[in-house]
Amino acid sequence: MVYAVTRRLLSLPALLFRSDISKEAELLVLRHENAVLRRQVPRVRYEPADRLWLAALSSLLPRRWAKIFPISPATLLTWHRKLVARKWDYSRRRRSGRPPTAAAVKALVLRMAANNPAWGHRRIHGELTRLGHKIAASTVWNILNQAGIDPAPRRSGPTWKQFLTAQAEHIVAVDFLHVDTVNLKRIYALVLLEHRSRRTHLLGVTANPTGEWTVQAARNFLMDTDTTNITFLIRDRAGQFTDAFDTAFADASLRVLKSPPQAPKANAHCERMIGTLRRELLDRMLILNERHRRRTLTRYLEHYNGARPHRGLGQLSPSQAETGPPAPADLASHRVHHKPLLGGLVNEYQIAS
Repeated sequence: MVYAVTRRLLSLPALLFRSDISKEAELLVLRHENAVLRRQVPRVRYEPADRLWLAALSSLLPRRWAKIFPISPATLLTWHRKLVARKWDYSRRRRSGRPPTAAAVKALVLRMAANNPAWGHRRIHGELTRLGHKIAASTVWNILNQAGIDPAPRRSGPTWKQFLTAQAEHIVAVDFLHVDTVNLKRIYALVLLEHRSRRTHLLGVTANPTGEWTVQAARNFLMDTDTTNITFLIRDRAGQFTDAFDTAFADASLRVLKSPPQAPKANAHCERMIGTLRRELLDRMLILNERHRRRTLTRYLEHYNGARPHRGLGQLSPSQAETGPPAPADLASHRVHHKPLLGGLVNEYQIAS
């Protein structure tokens, strides 16, 4: 009975205002459906598109908000605040903390520390600033610390390699070279190498290298050589190098440096020169006696000092390093003379004049 009356009352305006009544009825149906859904679903989750649509329609319904909208005005304002915060949020565009230091800068800091053991992190920081690179001193400290390098000055004393490189023009080195003759008699030769020029001197050849003989060989060298520019003499701890030997060089204002025991790298240049003598000469021929040994070494050292190229001198011979490199020559238009030495074991080549 109630339903019939209600239906008749609603149908009367529908006949008068067909279009408006239909819309209102549709809205009433949707509103009632919304109320039913609210009772069944305690909490509705809205997607970003839903929030956008509801926010846009909210401005068209200033009245009856609570009856139509499933959200409150406070919720709508919260959505708006989050949208504004997301617009101005740059946290995803930047990394936390300081910007990373370029790999090239790290490599330069470590290279400066290796080349200059006396430089601390402040000194390296000043050098980078002088080069125009702006960096904090604490960053330099962190780079050194992470690489396991003490940021404080004088991390360690100069190594033998650093010492030899820095003082090469003032260093000479001596060492003994031995070879067995055809009758298995051992003969010794005392050689001296100038680090700066790579010139090698034969101080003597003997089968019995005593302390007295070594001292006399040193005195003969000092009498015939200008030692003004020589400061250091490197030798090993062989028994033939006595205190009298050191005194002879000390009287000529040379400081004798003893290499560590069983450390051939401490006298690397001299050891390499002796290795060259063995590879290019002594391992390729038989030595008959002491006289033969002296004559062979003397002839080879003339080649070694005057014609053999050295990588440490830019592929020039010691003589060319003193006078300057030769003028460029077109080998296609010049004849090259071949001169065999020591029975052809060694060869020299010269451009015909």
